[in-house]
Amino acid sequence: MEKIYGRTKTIQEDKVSGFCPGCMHSTVIKLIGEVLEEMELVDRAACVLGIGCCGLHMDYIAYDNTTAPHGRATAVATGMKRANPDTLVYTYQGDGDLASIGMAETVHAAARNENITIVFVNNAIYGMTGGQMAPTSLPGQVTQTSPYGRDVKQCGWPIRVCELLSTLEGPEYIARVAVNNVKNVKAAGKAIKKAFQNQVEGRGFSLVEVVSACPTNWGMTPQKALEWVESDMIPYYPLGVYKDRSAGKEAETK
Repeated sequence: MEKIYGRTKTIQEDKVSGFCPGCMHSTVIKLIGEVLEEMELVDRAACVLGIGCCGLHMDYIAYDNTTAPHGRATAVATGMKRANPDTLVYTYQGDGDLASIGMAETVHAAARNENITIVFVNNAIYGMTGGQMAPTSLPGQVTQTSPYGRDVKQCGWPIRVCELLSTLEGPEYIARVAVNNVKNVKAAGKAIKKAFQNQVEGRGFSLVEVVSACPTNWGMTPQKALEWVESDMIPYYPLGVYKDRSAGKEAETK
């Protein structure tokens, strides 16, 4: 019988997901693993984990990884890549880790066009610590620290990371994807592959933002959370490629 699907070897055989029901971290981790296998890069890969639910990644993956101090994943990845240029180095970070305490490291790594890849999971909330408002929480969104909804007059507006970084001269590739349905999951895998390929070819900094769900801290069922991603998150965080210098260069040469 022809085998058409199998569990990625990048996830430890004796492990099952410990993420909450409906959490899309499992989907993103699987996507990354499948891309690494397809590109035959598993033995060259090293993941730098942020602090938060994203850090639980270390309990499952079957290749080299380390955990950075909160917000410092891009700085750690920079050092790892410069010291080991043949290693495929990527960070796996949440919105609190990357867009709050790690914003300075993120912006400056992008400005320097460091030859690393960032996988940034945006679920609009601090997940591990109990559901506090994040830099990406939507206007009016109820969280533990905004029980009456995010008030933009008091807390400011949510940060659109892709739009912000795409204004810099440095980055090679900036894209936003989602994992709320099959079509978007497939597109997310292609974007992650493109980001890894850029690093292999020495093109520089690539970031893939993944719009995701957090049913537990949103107070929703998994199905309702997926619907909310479509109805509320994606309109505020539009999907698409925000910067692709190689595509621009290719277009110029045609």
